[in-house]
Amino acid sequence: MIATRSSRRDFLRTAAGLSLLGAFPFSAFANSGSRELEFLHTHTGERLRLEYHDGHRYLDDALAEANHFLRDFRTGDLHSMDPRLFDYLWQVQRQTGKEKIVWQVISGYRSPRTNTMLRKRSKGVAKRSLHMQGRAIDVRIEGLDTRQLYRTALALRCGGVGCYTKSRFVHLDTGRFRTWGS
Repeated sequence: MIATRSSRRDFLRTAAGLSLLGAFPFSAFANSGSRELEFLHTHTGERLRLEYHDGHRYLDDALAEANHFLRDFRTGDLHSMDPRLFDYLWQVQRQTGKEKIVWQVISGYRSPRTNTMLRKRSKGVAKRSLHMQGRAIDVRIEGLDTRQLYRTALALRCGGVGCYTKSRFVHLDTGRFRTWGS
């Protein structure tokens, strides 16, 4: 009986560990060297190139720059962005096989006021959007088909992945894995 209990306990411990790994797939990007991203904001025309992680830790100054860049451009409101979102972009970037990528940002952080306004205009805006928590971004890459970007992100099985082919962008977030598209 003790052996069974011990085996069962080991099984439960292993299962719990695996479920945590599934919940935090972004940890797979750890210890992979320095990480850089380059952005162009489609609404403000601003550009940003930054090393946000030096291979050992996130760089606070770079994250602050990214938070400002990804602010709600309609209201000017700032919010801390989830650093795992940058890891997600970085990993998608690596998977494209392209040497240099400039992420065209359509939307980063959204204030609740902006989200409500957008919900009134469109069915595609979630009431509890992760954009309002700094955990989502809408992007495209010039020269890469929207569906190809979607498939590349989808293959990573991290967070939410939405495809908006008519508007030519992909939604990425650090929530649970799920997918949708048009």
